[in-house]
Amino acid sequence: MAYEWKFAKRPYSDEEAKELLKQVVSGETTDWHYNKHHKGYVTALNTIEKGLESADRDAANGNYSEIGELKRRLTWNHSGALLHDIYWQVLGGDGDPSKGPEVVAAIEKEFGSFENWKKDFKATAFSAKLSGWGLLVFDKLYSGRLLNVLVDEHQYGAIWGGVPLIACDVFEHAYYHKDGPGRAVYIDNFLDNLHWGRINEYYLKYVK
Repeated sequence: MAYEWKFAKRPYSDEEAKELLKQVVSGETTDWHYNKHHKGYVTALNTIEKGLESADRDAANGNYSEIGELKRRLTWNHSGALLHDIYWQVLGGDGDPSKGPEVVAAIEKEFGSFENWKKDFKATAFSAKLSGWGLLVFDKLYSGRLLNVLVDEHQYGAIWGGVPLIACDVFEHAYYHKDGPGRAVYIDNFLDNLHWGRINEYYLKYVK
């Protein structure tokens, strides 16, 4: 039986999202982004899993094969689903870093100050191509550092063994309905609405 991927719930209802996230994205976008785009990645993962059950492994090759395309799309949709899970988890707060003491202390140690981190994170997210992400990642399997990582699309630039703690979606569909081409404004609003309590819990669970 094919593995079944689950569509993760947000820490707030659809109606609550419209109010909680209104400074970051429009009310319509809170619904479209979650219930269409995000859900679509999970739906695709389950379609791919079913396809993999019957795909001909003997026909695999480097030009084109069903198994190759299914494996490629599994990576794309897995990354999209996972990063969106984190995106919704870290939003919905008041942006107060004092509510995340352990993770903020680690950020200050690595970047010199919280403001240095914010400046670097914003520059990282702003520099992604027309679609992509800005991520705070714990480089668990290599340097053991916190790094701001630029990822184009969902996975180009991802770090092996990196645990994403904050994920800022800068695909245009994330912010155009509210801010048009104002990506910098959107990133500022994203940072101002982070839920540092949940980020801290994630840090303690996966890093400490």
